[in-house]
Amino acid sequence: MRALAILSAMTLTACASGVGSGRSGGIATYDDLKAATATCAAKGGSLKLKRNGDPQYLEDYACEAK
Repeated sequence: MRALAILSAMTLTACASGVGSGRSGGIATYDDLKAATATCAAKGGSLKLKRNGDPQYLEDYACEAK
């Protein structure tokens, strides 16, 4: 049972990766969000705000597989 929980957590981590801090020290500027969205789309994903994330911070966004 414990192994299943660990495997599930690892799978979710692989699907939703953070986008980094960008060029503005972690603040989610228009340019940083645009670049992160393009990078994520090139990987076949879509940029989403993490659950309970603050839209002001770039680290609170994740690239999720479609």
